Amino acid sequence: MAKVKSTYACTACGYESPRWVGRCPGCGAWNTLEESLQAVPEKASGKIAANQRPGTGAKPMSLKDIPEDTTLRTSTGISELDRVLGGGIVEGGLILIGGDPGIGKSTLLLQVCDHLAKSGKRTLYISGEESARQIKLRAARLGIESDLYVLAENALDAVEEKIRELQPDTAVIDSIQTMYRPEMASAPGSVSQIRESTSLIMRLCKETGTSVFLVGHVTKDGAIAGPRMLEHMVDVVLYFEGDRQQDYRLLRAVKNRFGSVNELGVFRMTGQGMQVVDNPSEELLSLRAKGASGSTVFCGMEGSRPLLCDVQALTSPTFYGTPRRAVNGADSGRVAMLLAVLEKRANQRTYNQDVYINVAGGLELSEPAADLALCVAVASSLKDKPVGPEVAVMGEVGLAGEVRTIPQCDRRIAECARLGFTTIVVPRSNARRMSLPENVKVIGVDTVAQAMSVIF
Repeated sequence: MAKVKSTYACTACGYESPRWVGRCPGCGAWNTLEESLQAVPEKASGKIAANQRPGTGAKPMSLKDIPEDTTLRTSTGISELDRVLGGGIVEGGLILIGGDPGIGKSTLLLQVCDHLAKSGKRTLYISGEESARQIKLRAARLGIESDLYVLAENALDAVEEKIRELQPDTAVIDSIQTMYRPEMASAPGSVSQIRESTSLIMRLCKETGTSVFLVGHVTKDGAIAGPRMLEHMVDVVLYFEGDRQQDYRLLRAVKNRFGSVNELGVFRMTGQGMQVVDNPSEELLSLRAKGASGSTVFCGMEGSRPLLCDVQALTSPTFYGTPRRAVNGADSGRVAMLLAVLEKRANQRTYNQDVYINVAGGLELSEPAADLALCVAVASSLKDKPVGPEVAVMGEVGLAGEVRTIPQCDRRIAECARLGFTTIVVPRSNARRMSLPENVKVIGVDTVAQAMSVIF
């Protein structure tokens, strides 16, 4: 009879230890080791253990002799998801989608199954959290009436059997944390169960050619629950972001073996499910306050997509010994650096001011090209003078107060011109070498102080 072995695995990095310790020796995290029970099969000479599978038996091939895969990608029917995936679903791909509870992961994937079923693809939706009747109620609310298959099952052996029997083109497993392998003694959601379950699904994808979407729960820190190895095993890792109190949802790729990881998908949550936002720049600027100080328009690049957003700043005299700095949507360390540059190079006094920064719409500005827009927004609030409604600002700022070159400036300017902005402030090095759209005035600046004098 098989013995039961108790091990402790780190939920952050997957490190295994024979005993519990407070700090993980692998990654240094505290209180992350959890006990998992594993059935260890008895040794049998010359035989493969029951819970192990033989290899593929494939022979090594020369790279030039391997036939090229000319299979086209399959569109999901949702343009924003196709953009993030790199053009669609690749046959045999394993895709992991993570996000906060209630953010819309299951809703989006049920809509994907509906579009694929309507296009003639055989789809299977497997849920370990809901019954088949609950899924039917959600499908009725979303107006889904296509002929897709639904399975409510937790045991992965049964799931594998049904997938091999049905041979679907695409399958959804919601969620990987609820799946378990019966031959393992540990509970569903444990590190060992998630690792082994994902390994089995990955092998199943490559053998059958079925593309599988995995839904992943996240921890309180926002990372996908389970071993870090989980993200290494899959082909694509997507994260759903956004505040459940707002309508907008952002879908980002942090890993993609079949395309770029810089693309961004924008959705709006409605009563009929996830709706694609075709023109996110216009949507994000639709509620911008007219004639208010501290508001500046910036055009950022999310992969190949130019995206306009409203950068807001508010300054007020401080009543504390140390002024407050609150930042939402940008790096707080970089904002502190820009405030020091404004103080030293542009004569903008912020040492006695509380400064609040916000990027409207829930976007995160990570590129240095947003530096000049942040500086202009703070200066606008300090002076209590609004920036013109037709003015857009972009540029990287150095510690000497210089404005540095930014990439893809021509695409940013074209997007600004399309939405009616006629005056665009950019680094002078960018303004020298570009063809300008009609009725658009591009002003090149060398320093932050020069940008202030031009705008105000």
